[in-house]
Amino acid sequence: MDRPRTPEPDDRTGAGRALRRMTHDRRIVLLALLAGLPGVVVSAVLLWLAAYPARITWTVGVGLAVVWLAAAFALRDRVVRPLQTLANMLAALREGDFSIRARIPEEGASDPLSLTYVELNALEEILREQRLGAVEATELLRKVLEEVDLAIFAFDESHGLRLVNRAGARLLGQPADRVIGRSAAELRLDEGLRGPAPRTIELAHPGGQGRFELRRNVVRQEGVPLQLLVLSDLSRALREEERQAWKRIVRVLSHEINNSLAPITSITGSLTSLLARDPRPEDLDQDLDRGLSVIRSRAESLGRFMAAYARLARLPEPDLAPVRVEALVQRVAALETRIPVVVVGGPDVTIQADADQLEQVLVNLIRNATDATVGDDGAGPSTGGVHVRWIQRSGKLHLMIEDEGPGVADTTNLFVPFYTTKPGGSGIGLVLCRQIAESHGGGLELENRDDGRGACARLTLPTDL
Repeated sequence: MDRPRTPEPDDRTGAGRALRRMTHDRRIVLLALLAGLPGVVVSAVLLWLAAYPARITWTVGVGLAVVWLAAAFALRDRVVRPLQTLANMLAALREGDFSIRARIPEEGASDPLSLTYVELNALEEILREQRLGAVEATELLRKVLEEVDLAIFAFDESHGLRLVNRAGARLLGQPADRVIGRSAAELRLDEGLRGPAPRTIELAHPGGQGRFELRRNVVRQEGVPLQLLVLSDLSRALREEERQAWKRIVRVLSHEINNSLAPITSITGSLTSLLARDPRPEDLDQDLDRGLSVIRSRAESLGRFMAAYARLARLPEPDLAPVRVEALVQRVAALETRIPVVVVGGPDVTIQADADQLEQVLVNLIRNATDATVGDDGAGPSTGGVHVRWIQRSGKLHLMIEDEGPGVADTTNLFVPFYTTKPGGSGIGLVLCRQIAESHGGGLELENRDDGRGACARLTLPTDL
């Protein structure tokens, strides 16, 4: 048979509910009194049964009760007071007050309570250092934000302005305390919270207008997500770049025009003096013919130069269409007849590009590689050749044209317009190739080979358009 189960204490009884409503210190007193109750009862019974006078019995009984109660409340203090100390320290830590520390006994932390105090003091020291570091980092960030020449704004989820630095307030033309809390639409910055980023936008505000580079990110402040808007004024940089570009254009044009006008002016003066002689020289017709030939040659050269410059400036936007790389390379390689152009090949890739412009780039690069391999006189090394290969990596096509010539002596001026080391060269081939590559979202580099003699032209184009 199953033995009857003894009922367990239940909080639903009156005693359980009363014990649950008691405070911790009262529970300690109650437990101390209950712990000493058997001894007190036994002592009282022994005193009552002994043949002592009534005065002694009552005196000892009262003293015993006093000691019993005193011991119970002393035990309460020994248990509750450390808990109160811990509670006060934790409350101070919660409020950011790190000046309160628990006192450790001189004999050291050998008991559990002292170990608890030691760990709490260590935790307080760590939190104090972290709080100090956070305050210093916040102050450093605040000063950096104030000093940077970038307009920085932070908007909450309702597009209300929560943070702005000095440059941002200067752009808006109002103090920071007057714009905090206003919406992005009121500040005419709502366009910056929409659309892709980074990008370039046009803004007109009391503190500045023109083209700005827009960057946007999401940050958190006190658990609240904020949209961080960073505006960089491009007008100053663009004006400086424009000024430098004009200086370079004027310098190049002046050099080329002066090179043509100087001999024209000299020959014109000489021919004018010959015509002014009386009698005229017998070989005047020959001098006129030679002089006019030089003038015509220099004029034609100047015309070709200006046509090349106009061609570089009027490069049209690429008309993108699917282009199979291998077929394009094979077709261009077959155009070179001086030496074999070996198409090493690569993966079967089809990209979005302007086939005509890309063909023009490959023609220029293969011709340059062939010129470097065979030499200026066309009698290069018989074992030399040009190799074309390509690879696909990280969403980009890397197409390499490698020659076996002497390599590149001066890499700093390769892409300077009208700079050339080839006799009769125009100096715009590589510049035009790079401009076409960049208009496709890629790039062009020319460097000496590491694996042997010669140079390598690396054309990079995106494959994920």
